Amino acid sequence: MFGQKVEWVERFTGEETPLIEPKELPKWIVHEDEHVIAINKPGWLVCHPSKKGPMSSLAGAIRVYCQTEKLHLVSRLDRETSGIVLIAKHRKSASQYQKAVEARRVSKSYLVWLVGELKEDILVDQALGLDAHSPVHVKQIVREGKKTQTAQTRFERIDYSVKFNVTLAKAIPVTGRKHQIRAHAEWLKLPVLGDKIYGPDARLYLEFIERGWSNELERQLKYHRQALHARSLKFEGIEYQEDFEAPLTDDLRALNSFLGFPIEIEG
Repeated sequence: MFGQKVEWVERFTGEETPLIEPKELPKWIVHEDEHVIAINKPGWLVCHPSKKGPMSSLAGAIRVYCQTEKLHLVSRLDRETSGIVLIAKHRKSASQYQKAVEARRVSKSYLVWLVGELKEDILVDQALGLDAHSPVHVKQIVREGKKTQTAQTRFERIDYSVKFNVTLAKAIPVTGRKHQIRAHAEWLKLPVLGDKIYGPDARLYLEFIERGWSNELERQLKYHRQALHARSLKFEGIEYQEDFEAPLTDDLRALNSFLGFPIEIEG
């Protein structure tokens, strides 16, 4: 596996993930005031409540931490994507942030580790729709025709490892479609490292759901999760905190160290 072994990987069993340790949650907070809380979500945690109780999801754990049910998810991430998740503490702040999102008065940036070399910066302007031929029903694909949505993602090269054939890049989504960065990376033939759906074979995702992490998944994917990190959120026209940034999670810092990339990434 690229990077060091991560303790929680051994506790993955398909759809089941470890419960949040209450003492760990405060360490993930990158900003908190009376209006909003920003979390640097680890890459094993779902955002939305699950049947296993409040400590099985970020939303549930934050409600326990804040001792209130009146919280609003402004942004969210796939379970295996780490980084900034924004939660408004009351209706007024939620409304302002959500209206800014709808009006596109927000910019997002991600860090992504791609399998292969991104030779130059590129804007991918390719519509996305469901992949009717995939065994994973949520998988998106670049295609034309009905029931597609316009999608644009800019990829900017940061560094490249010749030894491991991995590019570290910044991904800037212009639009906000489901799995957009991962689907556009696949279209570039530079899939996200560790991606179980958009990587070498989408059936690996089904195997993971059924059996959990295995030696075969490690052999094919090289990394325990999709190496994608929501680095920053920047709003305009908000009377509350406008800029949020999440440092690399411990597993991604270990990955960068292993690949010979900078541990701290500027911008």
